[in-house]
Formats: sequence, structure tokens, C-alpha cells
Amino acid sequence: MAAPVPAGFQFAIDRGGTFTDVFARCPGGRVRVLKLLSEDPSYGDAPTEGIRRVLQEESGVPVPRERPLDTSRIEWIRMGTTVATNALLERRGERVALLVTRGFRDLLHIGTQARPRIFDLEAAMPAALYEEVIEVDERLIPQQPGCRLPGSEALPRLAGCTGDTLLLWRPLDLTALRRELERVLARGIRSLAVLLLHSYAWPGHEEQVGALARELGFQHVSLSSAVTAMARAVPRGHTACADAYLTPCIRRYLDGFCAGFAERLRGVPVLFMRSDGGLTPMQHFSGARAVLSGPAGGVVGYAVTTHRHQDGQPVIGFDMGGTSTDVSRYAGEYEHVFEATTAGVSIQAPQLDINTVAAGGGSMLFFRSGLFVVGPESAGAHPGPACYRKGGPPTVTDANLCLGRLLPEFFPRIFGPGEDQPLCRDAALRALRGLAERVGAGAPGQHPMSVEEVAMGFIRVANEAMCRPIRALTQARGHDTSRHVLACFGGAGGQHACAIARALGMKKVFIHKYSGVLSAYGMALADVVHEAQVPCALRYEPAAFAQLDERIAALEQECRQALAAQGFSSDQIRTEAFLHLRYERTDCALMCSAKGHPPTPSSCRAGDFAAAFASRYRTEFGFTIPDRAVVVDDVRVRGTGSTGISCESPLAPSGEPPRMETVTRCYFEEGYLDTPVFLLEQLSCDHSIPGPAIIIDKNSTILVEPGCTASLTELGDVCIAVGSGRPSAVGTQLDPVQLSIFSHRFMSIAEQMGRILQRTAISTNIKERLDFSCALFGPDGGLVSNAPHIPVHLGAMQETVQFQIRRLGDDLREGDVLLSNHPCAGGSHLPDLTVITPVFWPGVPKPVFFVASRGHHADIGGITPGSMPPHSKALHEEGAVFISFKLVKDGVFQEEAVTEALMAPGRVAGCSGTRNLQDNLSDLRAQVAANQKGIQLVAELIGLYGLGVVQAYMGHIQANAELAVREMLRGFAARWGAAVEAEDRMDDGSPIRLRVQVDPQEGSAVFDFSGSGHEVYGNCNAPRAITLSALIYCLRCMVGQDIPLNQGCLAPVRVVIPKGSILDPSPEAAVVGGNVLTSQRVVDVIFKAFGVCAASQGCMNNVTFGNERVGYYETVAGGAGAGPRWHGRSGVHTHMTNTRITDPEVLEQRYPVVLQRFELRRGSGGAGRYRGGDGVCRELLFRQDMVLSVLSERRAIQPYGLRGGSPGALGLNLLLRRDGPTINLGAKTSVPVQPGDVFCLQTPGGGGFGPPGDAGDAEDGAEPMVPRSFVERGSLFEYRRAQEAV
Repeated sequence: MAAPVPAGFQFAIDRGGTFTDVFARCPGGRVRVLKLLSEDPSYGDAPTEGIRRVLQEESGVPVPRERPLDTSRIEWIRMGTTVATNALLERRGERVALLVTRGFRDLLHIGTQARPRIFDLEAAMPAALYEEVIEVDERLIPQQPGCRLPGSEALPRLAGCTGDTLLLWRPLDLTALRRELERVLARGIRSLAVLLLHSYAWPGHEEQVGALARELGFQHVSLSSAVTAMARAVPRGHTACADAYLTPCIRRYLDGFCAGFAERLRGVPVLFMRSDGGLTPMQHFSGARAVLSGPAGGVVGYAVTTHRHQDGQPVIGFDMGGTSTDVSRYAGEYEHVFEATTAGVSIQAPQLDINTVAAGGGSMLFFRSGLFVVGPESAGAHPGPACYRKGGPPTVTDANLCLGRLLPEFFPRIFGPGEDQPLCRDAALRALRGLAERVGAGAPGQHPMSVEEVAMGFIRVANEAMCRPIRALTQARGHDTSRHVLACFGGAGGQHACAIARALGMKKVFIHKYSGVLSAYGMALADVVHEAQVPCALRYEPAAFAQLDERIAALEQECRQALAAQGFSSDQIRTEAFLHLRYERTDCALMCSAKGHPPTPSSCRAGDFAAAFASRYRTEFGFTIPDRAVVVDDVRVRGTGSTGISCESPLAPSGEPPRMETVTRCYFEEGYLDTPVFLLEQLSCDHSIPGPAIIIDKNSTILVEPGCTASLTELGDVCIAVGSGRPSAVGTQLDPVQLSIFSHRFMSIAEQMGRILQRTAISTNIKERLDFSCALFGPDGGLVSNAPHIPVHLGAMQETVQFQIRRLGDDLREGDVLLSNHPCAGGSHLPDLTVITPVFWPGVPKPVFFVASRGHHADIGGITPGSMPPHSKALHEEGAVFISFKLVKDGVFQEEAVTEALMAPGRVAGCSGTRNLQDNLSDLRAQVAANQKGIQLVAELIGLYGLGVVQAYMGHIQANAELAVREMLRGFAARWGAAVEAEDRMDDGSPIRLRVQVDPQEGSAVFDFSGSGHEVYGNCNAPRAITLSALIYCLRCMVGQDIPLNQGCLAPVRVVIPKGSILDPSPEAAVVGGNVLTSQRVVDVIFKAFGVCAASQGCMNNVTFGNERVGYYETVAGGAGAGPRWHGRSGVHTHMTNTRITDPEVLEQRYPVVLQRFELRRGSGGAGRYRGGDGVCRELLFRQDMVLSVLSERRAIQPYGLRGGSPGALGLNLLLRRDGPTINLGAKTSVPVQPGDVFCLQTPGGGGFGPPGDAGDAEDGAEPMVPRSFVERGSLFEYRRAQEAV
């Protein structure tokens, strides 16, 4: 159906970081598409300039730039902008002060306490958004049944909007606050972010603070309870800060934009795209909802066009630009996330799930340690790729140009220093020729690769890198990738779409005729959205239905009134209700609509949310928990005002064959082929173009590969049918291109195993904390790939698999699955249960490879709940033991036998069997299922390439990691000498000694721990596997670049560990402290020997408390050691752990404690040219009788400084009795505590580096982190971060 003809001009504009795209519909229906630079000295504002050009060219009347534009013929303007995103990335927002509850001044600095990149010793994080902190005297705490806190019964009670009751623990002191605010105003700070604990449930204190601040003259105040009324203080505080930091920037931009028009656009509807994919009036556009403003338009664009035209097939959006590649999914509904991190800031607001997963056309190409590597570094716009004529590096764009897939004559002449030259193919060839020479030098004796072969290799590696996240977005969530359509847009995507679709098994690629400006076009198609949300704390049960219906009705009314005020009639307004639901005692909440689940007599009037939640949970995780209560965390209503706008008109068939513009030579797997070139604007809906071919649009180049056929739809869009293509033969001899591709494929197998495990496990530890690893091993048990990279698991599983091969030999049969956790069998500590499956292939008598998964089970028996006793003296006190237990025999799960083994510790005096048997059994089944997925995926790989090739590349990948470690060891020996040694001590005096002898010719080393202390009568004994994991972690950190983490890392290394020592104890020695404490000391000693950095806190600060009704376990951050170019990060987990800490509001809501203080322990980091990071101070006030257990180190031996730097401060564990003394608990203890007692944990600081000097003597002096490549974001990024934060 033809679109209605507009009466005036309609503008949809995407202001990106580099280019601004303009989609305009003119009176009479003519469409204009424009692309211009976002920053240009010849004009002020790019969107205004774009509108001016269209008005001038369409009217034929000059429109001077210096005059405000006449708006009489403008019907509407819709915009997306990266103003907020760029301000966040570049840290160029408003000056902000943070107001926070007293005792929590550093809460947002500490955050989750996890470091973002586990092998980054600097633990670099973006700078904070606020420059000043004001602590506010006030405090609310949740009322709890069974609370015996003295005086609590007399505290005033406040009714929270969640349905909970809060106690007024400390009233708000506005008098003192007034003085502090006046002081901040005097410093020129005019924007405030306010975060008071539990304000999401009772915002009264925040509202009073906000009123005072506005009265004093603050121009912008962001209250966390108003910006996002959701529980969890850390992400809510970050969101409030982002809003205070960005909204003033947006306001300034909007003021400047309006100034470019007559009467400041009065009477013209101006709408802005928000991160959730909905439009909002300009006056309501704010910082926290603006970060994905531009990319959201692209998702709306392909969702509205591709999904409709392809008969409702699910769609993968593939947006490949110059700097980054975004992928997303649409299957009839927008997929939202409600907390996501951008540039180090967690924003708690509805956002489309847009995953920035890889670099784009500007991705730099490297040949490193025998691997083809693409990105993540990007050449950017300046200098840009080599072909831009500005001396840039080789990039993906250069590779495409060398292969003839880009044609310079069809590009504008905007390159070179004078920006007046065409793309330079010679420069691209020179850059790729240099890479080809490095490839040849790195593979002597092999057939030299041509420039075209090298360029093609990099393209294939880039494509495989982009396939991995698409598999994670589909297969790992239970969707069949091959059933999706690939919707391609962005300037660089058309060159890769056919190859990526073919690799993923997709049969169709859809490229909209406006794909080059799809974000702008999407804004023309989008609906206006108003959302309303309130927090909740009710169970989803009949007793709560009336309250839930009442809240939903109130929010629907709010949405309807807001949209009606914008001129929408009632028949244009739709509302949809959502409940944020989770099973009780879990953290995995899903935002559920009742769409498709009509109300029943046993549901809310708004729909059967229980059925919707069960269906969604089953899809996401493969099962439900029918006997578990469901909790409502939030009630949300999304109101949409439908504009009914259509911007497409059908094409008429031409009745003639397509006109060929020219024929070029293009390089494919088959070599050079004649490739016809067509212009999209000259094609009609009756044209069909077989590959190879190139279709050129004004803003993109589309490559139709051999075996594919492109056709035009009746609306002028390109639809490509993707053929299977001819498989290329791969031999067993090392091919560096195939090596890089197999590296991605092997990692993808381990990652998908992990997703299956997370989906099907039931326990909080595995499903939500993601405390597990999955891995693939060669026939000798050598590690091939491991995901995620949990430091304490690195290499340890290899020991377990190789132990089983030695022990069982020919007793390994098809249909068997093994279970092991014993330290003598490669175990780390007993709660880490490893499930191993040998894999057989027809005609081969022995296993051809192994898959394994290791998961931390919350309890497997022993003397204390959680199986982490601080005072264990023997292994049997720590829980159930498995050495070579057949969990599955002949294909049958041995439930009775494994149950008996898990309950066996209960037969020992003082011990208990497992306290979570059903969770154990469910998680073990999930581990078996994850292994089965790994078997399936490797079988597919063998089916594709053959067993010999797959096993050969397992060996090649291991050899590649070995090469990288040898290069690092040679470099170290050349710089520092061939022999180094170091010693450090545990708090009981036990030495950890290391002597390293490096062979500079071979690049090998002996790591000799002879002289380390004897096995101890306690639990700080570390199994041999722990030392190997620590060593692999250290080697990876010192290599300093991504390498496959596998058996090859240890191949150049011989490790000597004396039997009977603290690092290789007897089989019955207790080991739980070795896993969490001694492992850290081993890392400190290795880094001390190599002089890499000063000691970090050297501890995990394990804290457990509980009674017969409740139990809680946490590890707590400290200071990181300084290095030769960086200050140590304060308040962060280091080295062998990266566990996230429970949010203060969640902690106080669920457990009988009050968190009185959680802040940095200033001055605890060692002094030096670069200061060590500070530890933290954490105070817990107990509300019930409980037992407190502490397992810690660095209470007697300080974390060392290096090269003249001072050591970090010792940790300290204090118990402040309610009516008595303050007691030093020592490093390891269990003690009863009473209501009113306070546990004060002071964690160690990191050591300093270099002698103290004037420069760089404070953490603030360190350079803020500047992103060096694309900035990852989206649910896939959050998942990986969560995996590495255990």
C-alpha cells in the first residue's frame, strides 16, 4: 500500500559520532536521503544543516546558514543522537557531586568489586562521573521478622511503596547538609546525583534533599528514586550519576538545536529516540535514557521492515560500521535489558538488547604468535585504514579493497590530507604485503601466502569472530540460528553478510534499500513511548492480585494521560503491562508480559503472569521450579502512541534485464572471478542477480558471493538467497588462517557448553553467580579451550582429566561419565565438582577427545554449611569426596550411588552429609547435559573437517599458546637475566619459595618451588592443581595479549613442587584455605620473582554468617598492587578471585544484618612512585544470634612493595561487642555473635611500586582509562563479565 503523501517536510535524523544521516519526506512524497559529517567547521549543527540543505534544494530558494530556519513547512522532526554516549565515553559531561548515605561514600567506586578484565593487572576502569561526595546523615533499614536488635521496636515505621515496612534508623539532618551543599555550589558544581539507601521503597528523604538543593540554586538534581525506582543501590546510584552527568549536556545541545530555528521550533513536534526503542518529546529526553539513542533506531528499522516482509521469521540485526559491529535479535517483540554497562557505568533503565560485539571495517589486522588477529583495536577515522591515504594501519577495509570487493571509483573523493583524493588501493596492497611478509617469516618452510590469500584469511577470521556472538544470541538461548533472517545494515556489513549467513546456516539475507541510513529511517517508523514503573515486594499469589491489578491500572492511566497530552487519540494508544518476576531465593528476574496468556480465575485481571513466567523461564533455562514461590520485584507498564506512519512506496517492474554498470575482478575462495557491478537505484523488483556480483548503493557496497542470488522486493529492498557454497578442503598441516578460525570454533564450543550449563542448572551458584567452567580436551587430556576464564580453574581441569586417563585407562567406555573433586585427582577444593565425559568416534578404540565441566556446588556436606570451614584440619571435614566416580554408567545416571556418596560425610562424627541434595543432583545432570552439548558440537566439527584435521588443529592451537609463552620468556631473559627468585610467607610463617631458571635460547623455564613450607595442620594446603592454575594465570598476564589458554601455556615450563609441602600436601590434608588464600600467595611470589608488580591484598577475605534459618557467604575486595606504570586500584578483587559482592539493599532485605559502613580504607595502600590500592572497611551489625566465620590472610605479613615501594597495610578482623570490648578475631576463626554486635572487616592494601616521589603519589594522579577499541555492551558482554566475576 502506498504511503500517505505528507503535507509538509518530515525529517528523521540520526546524529552519529562520525556521520549524521538524514531521511526526509518532502511535500508530495519525494524521499531525500542525506549523509554529512557530524562535525564540520563550515556549519554549526549537522542535523540543522541537513534540514537546511533539504529545504533549500527542494524549494530552489537560498536558505542562509546564519538565519534561523523557517519552520512553517516542517511537519515533524525525529532524532537520535550520540551526544550522551560520546559525553560518557569521553568523560566530557557536567560537573557532578554525589550525595550518598553516610558510610557509603565509596560505594560506587567499589561497585560490584569485580575487575572488568581478569588478566589486566592495572584493573583499569573509567573515571568516576562525580568529582565530589557529600555524605548525608540519614538511614533507613528494612523491618524484619525475628529482629532482636536492641531499641529497634521503638524506631518510627514507614510504609514503603513496595509493600514493605522500613524503620527510620537515623533521621535526615538537613541543617548540616545545607552547609555542605553551599560549599559545593561555591566550587561551581551545579548538578547533583542523590543516592540514599532504600529510597526506591521510601523516597521521602531523597525528595527533601532534592527540594533543598533546588532551593539553594542547583540547576539539575537527579534523585535515584525518581530516575529508576528499582532495588539495588549500586546500579541505581550509577544511573542517577549518569543522569546528572549527561542530562545538562543534552539540554545544552537541545537549546542550541532549537536556536537554529525560527521561534525555537514552537509548534513543531520534535521527538527523540530513547534507548528502549521508543520516541519521547524533546522536553522529556534525559541522560539515563539516551545512551543507545542512535543504535535503537536501527533496531526499530529492521524490526519493522525485515520481520514484516519475511513472514514473521525471527531476525538477527547485523550492523557493521567503521568502529564496531552491533548484533541484536527481533522475533515479534523488542528484546530489552533492564541493566547494562556502557563505558564502565551500569545504567538501570529499559534498553534494547544491542550487543556491540566486535570491531568494524576499521578493525586493525595483526599477525601475532602464528595467529591471524582482527581487532579489537580500530584505526578510527584518523588516520583511518591504510587506503585513506593518511598513513593508517592495515584494516578489514583494506583487506576488502585488496580483494576487489570495494571499488574506489564508486566512493567519494574525500581521502588524503586534503580530503580530495579517492581510496588508495596501492596503499592497501602495501599494508597487506607487509603482513604477508610477517606471515611468511612466522611460518618458515611453508608455502608462502600471496597478498590475496592473506587478505582473504583476515576476512574469514573477521567473519568467524562475528559469528561467535550471533551463536551466543541464538543457540545458547535455545533458538535455532539457521531459522533466522540476517538483516544487514551499516556501511561495512554488505561485504560480509553472505559469508556470515552461510557460516551460520542462514538461508536469507535482507538488506533494506535505506540500509545505509537505517537508524534514521527507523526513527521515522517508530512509535512514541511513555513508560511507568514502580518497585514491588509482593509474592505472585491470589492474596496479592488485587494490589497488583490496582498498581497496573494506575500505571496504565498514567501512560494514557501522558500520551493523550501529546495529541494521541484513545484508539492510537496501546498499553502493555509487565511484572518483573523471579523465583524466591534466586536473583534471576525476568520482565514478563502476559501477552498470549489471557486472565484466568486464578490470575491477575491483566493476564496470567504465572503462565507467562513459567513459559519464558522454560525457554531461557530449560526447566521450571513448580514448588517455589514467585516474587514480583517491579510493576511496569509500557504505553505506545502509534503514529501509523508508512514511508515506503512499491516499485514498478522494469520488464528489462538488469543493467550492468561494469565488470570487475573479485577474489573469492576459488581465486579471481569476473564480477558484474550493478547500481541499486537502477534495479527493479523483477530483477534477479546471481553471484558473484556487486551491488552498489550510495552508502554501502553489497557483495553477492558465488552460489548466492540477489533479488529485489516490490519495495526495492535486496533479498539474497544464500547457497551452501563449496566446502574448501582443509589438511592436517598448519595453516595460520585455519588456526585462527579453529581457535574461535574451539572457544565457541566451550562457551556454548557453559550456556547450556547455566540454562539447565538450578542452584544460585551456577545459574546466577556463574561459578563454573567448561572445557574441551585432546585425546591426551591436554586442555584445548576453556570458558570462562575463571583464574582458579585455569589448567586445574586438565590435571583432573589426565588423572582419570592414567587411573582408568581401558576402563573408560562409551556411555560413561566421571565425577571427581579430590585434590590428588586435580581438584581445587571439594565443592568444585568436575564432570568428565570421554568421547568416542566410530572405528577408534580409545577416546578421541574429552569434554568436562566444573561447577561450584553450594554445599556437599562437612562440618559447616557451605563446605568452606575456616578451621578444618582434615579433608573429610570439608565434604563429600570423589576420585574416579562413574556418575553415568552405560548411559544410566547413577542417582542412588551418587546420593549415597553425597550423604556419606554424615557418617563421620561432627560432620553432615550434603544439605542441598536436590540442587546437587540437578546441577550434576546439568553438567552432564553441558558435556553432551560439547560432544554434539565437536562431532559436527569432525563431520565437517574429519577427525584427523580436528585433532591436528587441537595440537596446533596448543603449540600456538606455547609459542606465545616462549616469546615472553625469551623477552624476559633478555631484559632481566636468566635466573630470578622470590619468597613470601603465609601468616603462620610458612614460606612459599620460587626459583625460576629461564633458557633464553629455547624460551623455556623451570619453576622450582623447593624450599616451600611443609603441609600445615589447617586448611591452607594448596593442591598441586591450584599452583598450576596460578602459574597459567601469571603467564597469561605477563604475555599481555589474548592467547589460547590451554596446555600449551605450560609446555615450555617444568614445574617442581616438593611432595608433602603446603603446595602438594598428602591426600587427606584439608585444602579449602589453599584454594582461596594460598593461591593468592603463589601469584604474589611469581610476580615478585619477575618484578611485574607489587603484591595485591593477597587474600579473598572469606566471611560467612548464619544460624539454623539463614546462611550467607561473601568474599571482600582489597587493594591491588601498583605496577611500573600504574597506581593500584582501590577496593577491587585481585588475581585468583573476581567475585561480585551482594548489593547493600539486597543484603539488608534478605539477611538479618545492617551494613553500617562500606568504604575505602584510606591510606592502607603502600606509598611509592605509584601507590598501592587501598583496602576497604566493611561493618556488619547483626540483628539475630548467629555464628560468624572468617577465613583470611595478610593479617601478619604485609603485602610487599616493589623497587622501593612501601608495603600495603595489614588486614584486621575486629568484633565490637554490643556492651563489651572490641576483640581482634585473628585471621581464621568462628565465633558466636549476638544482636547489636558489629563485625568490622578491614582488608589489606596493595604494595607500592618505586620510591615515593612528588609525581604520581596518589591514585587520582593516574591517567583515566581511555577506550582503545570498540566499547562492548549488551547482554552477551554482561554475561561474560558475570562469568569472569566469580
